Amino acid sequence: MLAQKYTEHYTVEDYQYWEGDWELVDGVAYAMSPSPSFTHQSINIKIARLLDEALDNCPKCQAIFEIDWEVSSDTVVKPDMLVICYEVDEKITKKPELIFEIASRSTVKRDEILKFELYQREGVEYFVLVYPDKKVAKVYRLNDGVYRKVGDFSDELYKFELKECEIDFNFSKIWRVK
Repeated sequence: MLAQKYTEHYTVEDYQYWEGDWELVDGVAYAMSPSPSFTHQSINIKIARLLDEALDNCPKCQAIFEIDWEVSSDTVVKPDMLVICYEVDEKITKKPELIFEIASRSTVKRDEILKFELYQREGVEYFVLVYPDKKVAKVYRLNDGVYRKVGDFSDELYKFELKECEIDFNFSKIWRVK
């Protein structure tokens, strides 16, 4: 009970001095799990490659792999994959257009609840939750400030319609792991 009454509130300034991998959401620190599994990394690199290739003809957008997004003075997250459609100096401080999170046993609740609500609140146009064990990706699109599920994708194509470009994404290409 005492711990519930007392909760630390951290800022981006605090975050900058921490060792290891952390995320910070509304002032609460969350330790990242150890390095992602082989399957997680394999799927993430495939997603990155597909997004990068799809954006070759879009000069304003780019795919970025596991980078800090400083949402506010007390919130920093590290999405598995994101797409931005603006120029960046050194840090990502504006909202991405598209975020992929690969769910694992240790992160699934944080991805499904905490990050879902955070990305929705911040106005991220698309949020994709990837479930490697089920070989399914759940795609959500922002509609009047609320995420609406577009569908579950395993072997299908989906067209992400961003402000600056469109991405034809083939979900069947992310599952094969050697």
